[in-house]
Amino acid sequence: MKALLNSLKTDLLDPKARALVDQLEWWELPELGVDAPFPVAVLGQGPPLLLLHGFDSSFLEYRRLAPLLSLRYQLFIPDLFGFGFSPRPLDAVYGPEKVLSHLDALLEHLPVDTQCGVIGASMGGSVAVEMARRHPRHIEALMLLAPAGLTGRPMPVPPLLDRFGAWFLSRPGVRRGLCRQAFADPDADVGAAEEQIASLHLQCPGWAEALAAFARSGGFSGCGTPLPDQPLHVIWGANDRILRAPQKKAAALILQNRVEEFADCGHLPHIDQPDRVSDRCLNWFQSRLSSRRPSDPIG
Repeated sequence: MKALLNSLKTDLLDPKARALVDQLEWWELPELGVDAPFPVAVLGQGPPLLLLHGFDSSFLEYRRLAPLLSLRYQLFIPDLFGFGFSPRPLDAVYGPEKVLSHLDALLEHLPVDTQCGVIGASMGGSVAVEMARRHPRHIEALMLLAPAGLTGRPMPVPPLLDRFGAWFLSRPGVRRGLCRQAFADPDADVGAAEEQIASLHLQCPGWAEALAAFARSGGFSGCGTPLPDQPLHVIWGANDRILRAPQKKAAALILQNRVEEFADCGHLPHIDQPDRVSDRCLNWFQSRLSSRRPSDPIG
């Protein structure tokens, strides 16, 4: 995967994406039983923040937000197991538990001795919530960006339909349409660079097989109950066409007063309005991370 991504980097149209690729490290995580390294973008200095991307996406999702946050925090931006440019062994099990096991291992390898904050976007929001419950003494605060999967129940996709779904998602016109749907004003904000990044990881060997296997698992659903004990704030866009009104309403019943809505914003607040999201994140994590003493224990 490293060689593939390096070969693709020079053709990236977005300079911020190229800059983030330059910050990639390739971590060996032998406890996962995978004989290949995992990509993690590492940049900045300060208290640690872990950034988690959404479904069928990659670390490049944070290309606009990362430079702003890295002025005050050290960022760790992995590709989730089975997604992005992570290795995809043919005999691996793909589903929520493997995603979380990968992050369990990654947390153990973080070169920090303090607790960390977590930012999760879309499906990454549910992943962040699950992580916070698993690591109550290691994760101190959460910022969720248009979180998906907090409500509902797992709905495994039957065999054959899972493969058809992966094939369907690989169609250029479908990718283009989904990319445009994620933005508040696609005519103004979606061009060749955005469409390129939305599809770049489809060139990874095993993409379709891993995505189909994840669909068969049922994915992340119903992750919001009960909410973890850590402080939690949610941002979602008023013009979100991915999270429908019934989904927002159901999530709001769980989240209560933890939600803030951005006007003129779609399903990707960190791409639609990176400066505003950065300000919120910096303010949210400042007191919650800086107040911890480096000598305090972590778990």
